[in-house]
Amino acid sequence: MNVLSGLFWTFFKIGAFTFGGGWAMISIIEKEIVDNHRWLDRQEFLDLLAVAQSLPGILAVNIAVAIGDKLRGLKGAVVAALGSILPSFTMILFIAVFLTPDLIKNNEILNAVFKGIRPAVVALIIAPVLTTARSAGIGWRTVAIPVLVALLIWSKLPVVSNPILYIVLGGAGGYFYLMRQSRRIRENEAGKEAEK
Repeated sequence: MNVLSGLFWTFFKIGAFTFGGGWAMISIIEKEIVDNHRWLDRQEFLDLLAVAQSLPGILAVNIAVAIGDKLRGLKGAVVAALGSILPSFTMILFIAVFLTPDLIKNNEILNAVFKGIRPAVVALIIAPVLTTARSAGIGWRTVAIPVLVALLIWSKLPVVSNPILYIVLGGAGGYFYLMRQSRRIRENEAGKEAEK
């Protein structure tokens, strides 16, 4: 199986059997891309995930496009996106054509299935959050930052509950931190040169 067909079927399978949206898919995508196929290493995957999260649109499609583009350029991006979108599109089309809202609402079997899926979806969302936090170096010292940001967004206060504010502040903070680290490295190298 070549990489393009592998991308399509991998994302098709993930799109068909994952409930709960983009965050629920991340741990499955990571397992397939990093562990099973070894197309990317974990750090590359986390970098692409960060890019996919910062782009507008559906997270699952964004990560599929980013991975497809990294592996096979434009063709890979299109194939991975199609693989990710087709299962949902087909299911929604089927529901729109054959099922009415009353039939879904009053169907005890469907309601029982969805009630059973809910706890699994919560676990699927929590797992990538913990994995990403560990890989990003978020420990007990730095856990205060995401917790504080989550609480401020949750507070619904007019200015501080806007997530865009924290994206901009996080990007600016990361930039200034990188500049400070670069300056320290240059100063250390200059100090070593002066000692010689």
